[in-house]
Amino acid sequence: MLNNIQNKDVKTMGYVLRRTNYAEADRILNLITPYGKISAIAKGVRKEKSKLAGGIEMFTLSNYNIHLGRGEFGVITSVKMQKYHGNIIKNFTKMELAAMMLKKISRTAENSDSSEYFEIIDQSLASLDMGDDDELTESWFLMRLGKAAGEEINLYRDADGEKLNPELRYFWNIGENSFVLHDNGDFGVNEIKMLRLLLTTDLNVAKRVKTTPEMLQKIVSFTKMASRV
Repeated sequence: MLNNIQNKDVKTMGYVLRRTNYAEADRILNLITPYGKISAIAKGVRKEKSKLAGGIEMFTLSNYNIHLGRGEFGVITSVKMQKYHGNIIKNFTKMELAAMMLKKISRTAENSDSSEYFEIIDQSLASLDMGDDDELTESWFLMRLGKAAGEEINLYRDADGEKLNPELRYFWNIGENSFVLHDNGDFGVNEIKMLRLLLTTDLNVAKRVKTTPEMLQKIVSFTKMASRV
C-alpha cells in the first residue's frame, strides 16, 4: 500500500472517508483513492484562509498531491476540487445513505490497495447526487462491495449446489445464505437476472434496465438481507 512507501509524492483522486481535528489547526483525513485507503494530514486547514479547505469537504471528489514520508501519515501539499456532490446534503435520506456507504468502504478497504473500492463509492455518490434511484443505488453498492470484499453472494446455485433453474422460483434462506427452491418463492428468472446485473455491471448500466415497483422492492429487500459487509 502507498502508506508503506517512504519519500514518495503521489498524485491521486480521492474522497474523504473521515476527518479528525488534530493539533491546533490541522485535520487527519482518511481518503479512499484508486490506490486504496490513505491517511494524510491537511496542515493548517482549519485556519480561515487555508487553500486546502474547499477540497476536503465530505462527498467531494478532489485531486490530491500527497507526500508520503517516514511518519504514520502522509502530508497533503495541495488539493483541488473536481466534483462536489452537493445534492446529497440537501436530502437527509441521501446524506444518511452516503454516510453509511463511506463507513462501510472505510472498514472493508482497510488493508486493500484495490482500486475497486474507489470505483464503487465514485459511482454510488454520483448516482445519489444525480437521481432518484436511491434504493437501486444502495442495492448495487451492497452487491459490489460484497464482491470486492470477498463476500460475493451466490447467484448461480441453490443451497443443494444445483444450478438455478430459470423455470423455477426460489426464496432466500438467511441461515443457509443461499437460494432454496419454493413454488411461491419471491425470486424467479427476472429477479435473478437483475441481481446478476447489479453484481457484474456499472451502476449506470443497471439503472437503465426497466423494473416494476414490485421487482425493485424484492431486489432491495434481498440485498439488505443477504449482504455480509
